[in-house]
This record gives sequence, C-alpha cells and structure tokens, in this order.
Amino acid sequence: MNIRYPAAFVEQALVKAYNREGRSVTSVADDLGVNVHTLRYWMKNRTGIDRSVPASSAERRPQDWTSEEQLSALIESDCLTGEALQAWCREKGIYAHHLASWKTAFCAVSKEAAPNGRELRDLKDENVKLKRDVARKDKALAEAAALLILQKKFRALWEEEDK
Repeated sequence: MNIRYPAAFVEQALVKAYNREGRSVTSVADDLGVNVHTLRYWMKNRTGIDRSVPASSAERRPQDWTSEEQLSALIESDCLTGEALQAWCREKGIYAHHLASWKTAFCAVSKEAAPNGRELRDLKDENVKLKRDVARKDKALAEAAALLILQKKFRALWEEEDK
C-alpha cells in the first residue's frame, strides 16, 4: 500500500532527520509515524534541503521544552485569556492544555517540597541547636586565639629579659 505524503510534510521530516542531534534515524521515523526505510529513501533522494538550518522552535514538541522554557511560557501566558491565549499558543506551537499540565506539574513539585508542620518544627529546632553549637565553637576559637597571643607575648617578654 503506497501512502502519499504532502510535500510540506516530507520537507519537515527531512529537516528533523538532518537535525536529529544524536538521535537515530529510526527514532525520528518513529516520532513522525513514518517507515524508517521511507525516511531514508527521502534522505537519499532529496538534496535540496539545507542541512545546516536548525529546526525552528515552533516545530518542537511540548515534551522537548525544558523546565525553564515551560516556566517562561507560563509567565508570559499568565495574563492571556480566550482568543489571545489561543493565538499565543499557536505562535509557540503548543496547546492551552499543555500550559495547564505544566502549571499542575510545577504546583505539585512545590507542594512536595514544602515540609509539613511537624517536619518544619523539627527543622527549626535543629537550626537553633546548630546555631548554638556554632556560637559555642566561635567562643572557644576566640579563647584559643587569645591564649596563643598571650603565650607569644610571654615568650617574647622572657626572651627580652634573658638578653
């Protein structure tokens, strides 16, 4: 069975195949839903594609966005609603549900990181104890330094008397 792919799809597939950044041709073909032999045939027979042009950011999948980019997108789109939000999403190549899932993921991480009341109290108590230990050790260090200085002065005084 022969499947006819549109020329635009073939061009985008070739750009992704040439800019695969360490991935295999097989994995790119799987992502595109194309037989690997078909993709290799296109790569072999199409020489008009500029292989040095990286894929644009609009062609990236939402899964490929880093956490920093996701957070930036959430901040940019926070005040947008309705059609303005949809237009912004089309411009970035994502859907509004991606933003919602990213937001819930960020909120879930922040809730997991926050300690409960008992843990917070234990951490505060440990912090007070550690501060007390540091203060005690600072005093002991100052006392040791003072004793060393006095010892040097005492030796210097006895050396002067001996001469």
